[in-house]
Amino acid sequence: MLSTGLPQGTVPKLERPGPLRERVYEALLELITTRALRPGQHLVESELAGHLGVSRQPVREALQRLDTEGWVDLRPAQGAFVHEPTEDEADQLLSVRTLLEAEAARLAAANSGAAGIAALEELCAKGEQAVADDDVDLAVATNAAFHAKVMELAGNVVLAELAGQVDRRVRWYYTPVARRRGTGSWIEHRSLIAAISSRDEQQATAIMRAHTEHTRRTYHEREEN
Repeated sequence: MLSTGLPQGTVPKLERPGPLRERVYEALLELITTRALRPGQHLVESELAGHLGVSRQPVREALQRLDTEGWVDLRPAQGAFVHEPTEDEADQLLSVRTLLEAEAARLAAANSGAAGIAALEELCAKGEQAVADDDVDLAVATNAAFHAKVMELAGNVVLAELAGQVDRRVRWYYTPVARRRGTGSWIEHRSLIAAISSRDEQQATAIMRAHTEHTRRTYHEREEN
């Protein structure tokens, strides 16, 4: 049940003003993405409403939208459940992610200046510290920020829009393997920074492709905690 399935402090506070249904949707999506609400977990409208401090109506609307987008499964006579992704679903998305991010790395190597490199180095240091502190949530968030920064440095708006469509699902799939990827992921990030800094487009592409493929393989080899 939700009352025992959400760690204390994980429920985001809904700030006002703003469309309530949108804020409830974002709150629930964040809880799913971070796996505070785990795949397969039963979602009870009344309990969600109580945790978020809202009525059941915006929760119902949010669940319907999440069902449409594939984050939640609405089952007749059973209720709502967090979607349990299949191995094929994960493989397809992570494979597309490899294509997008490899191209982003190439473009970043072609376009980045000193400020961009410094930003990547700062994020890498933050991620390394998160791993050292065994702060999985921060490591996942910083990993997402690092990849987003590479995408930003690529300077291709269409590429960034496409990446944005899969970003949250990438975080969803990365969370259960973040600890296992650990230091190795950030060593790969350091190598990527070096390639981008030296403007080696071919090397940056190869490193990013190998990096994202490593995450994809690790996901399939994972052991759920």
